[in-house]
Amino acid sequence: MALLYPRRMSSNQQSARIGERFRGFLPVVIDVETAGFNSKTDALLEIAAVTLQMDDEGVLSRLETIACHVEPFPGANLDPKALEFTGIDPYHPFRFAKPERAALDMIYTPIRKLVKECQCTRAILVGHNPAFDLAFMKAATNRAGIKRNPFHLFSTFDTATLGGLAYGQTVLARAVQAAGFQWDEKSAHSAVYDAERTADLFCAIVNRWQTLQALEAAPV
Repeated sequence: MALLYPRRMSSNQQSARIGERFRGFLPVVIDVETAGFNSKTDALLEIAAVTLQMDDEGVLSRLETIACHVEPFPGANLDPKALEFTGIDPYHPFRFAKPERAALDMIYTPIRKLVKECQCTRAILVGHNPAFDLAFMKAATNRAGIKRNPFHLFSTFDTATLGGLAYGQTVLARAVQAAGFQWDEKSAHSAVYDAERTADLFCAIVNRWQTLQALEAAPV
């Protein structure tokens, strides 16, 4: 599987806003589906990345979704309970899965390009409980022999924490709904669906903060 949904504005608009807003980091939403909880032993099966854009008014929105099914690496553990939970058949021929190196190249190439366009120093992973996603991305990057991971190696933006702050909800489905978006339980636990809803949630929180700041700064 390879997906790309472009919604691009000019690179000048990107560079003028998003590169400054997050202290030189480019936020990219990542969601992974796996065959267990151990990033070093369990297979990485799906990756979805959602890049973001910011307009001249400082409004953040989704830009592109890049996603790929991933072949289990040689000797990877496949926990039956994890596969039952996600509904993924790792060896189904219609998954059109790629080896880890090819999958990561597909995800990382447009991210690196956008980092450069936006005059950022590095990407920073946005996720719901992102330590899990970052650990699997780092482990796969190391196995693939990729020397430079485009993501910051330990800093992240956590929408579970941000959702708790902004809406009083830490569960993704509830936080997304509290932010005013629909949630389809049947589509959940797909890397693409979860990444896009996480991106919507992150954008809503950032934009809400922008609005509150503007109201506070407005003359009485």
